[in-house]
Amino acid sequence: MRRFGLGAVLALFLAVFGLAPGASAADPAPAELTFATDSATTTPGGTVNLSMTLKNNNTYDVWFVYQTIEPTWLTTQRPDLKYTFSGCSLATASGAAPCSGTGPANLGANYGTTIPPGQSRTVTLKLDIAADSGCNGNIGFYSYFYAEFSDSTNVSGGPVYTPVTRVLCP
Repeated sequence: MRRFGLGAVLALFLAVFGLAPGASAADPAPAELTFATDSATTTPGGTVNLSMTLKNNNTYDVWFVYQTIEPTWLTTQRPDLKYTFSGCSLATASGAAPCSGTGPANLGANYGTTIPPGQSRTVTLKLDIAADSGCNGNIGFYSYFYAEFSDSTNVSGGPVYTPVTRVLCP
């Protein structure tokens, strides 16, 4: 009992004075989705490229991805802001390849086939602002995703928010 008591007192002392071993850094999520835009502002009639990057932090291949993209609540409160997604391209080693879906659902097929461990895929959506769109407002989106790995595990993530694009008056 004395040994146990001494060990407990020593552990308490180390914990109180910050000398106890710290927890290791948290492991990254098995799959991570990030967004970027090529411009923070545009005008009615303008275009902004919205890039989505899915990174596989797992030790197994990503076999399947399902992803949605929807306007944020603040964006929906400005019905005068008119926009549409008009194009999609997947970055490849030899350039870019067209992809099929532009939203709001099933964007996951755009990432192409298997994403090996430690690698990522980037898809760029072309966001067109209508010429008769309102201005002095922000357009933003959020996304949820689901990824399945080759070891039969899966992960869900989101909401992940895009950078906001400000539509300026010309």
